[in-house]
Amino acid sequence: MSTSSGRTRIELKVDTAAHPDWKTGLERQPSVGDHVWCTEGQAEVTKLLGKTGDGSRLLELKLLNVDARPFFAAASNVLVAPPGD
Repeated sequence: MSTSSGRTRIELKVDTAAHPDWKTGLERQPSVGDHVWCTEGQAEVTKLLGKTGDGSRLLELKLLNVDARPFFAAASNVLVAPPGD
């Protein structure tokens, strides 16, 4: 008897070289309205939710300049724009 949920786990990691001056969501806590860089590109934080398994916040993100539904990401896997950007 299998206890597998049938889901495939894919780990995506944001490319920190894309914005070397931006901090990870673990280094700088994102707030609603902040712009972040994620695996899909630049997005805006629309909601802050609970904590993830690594202790970072769960974020609801909306991609900028793309007509797509909001999605979720761990703060540890996004880069947060410096203040004023």
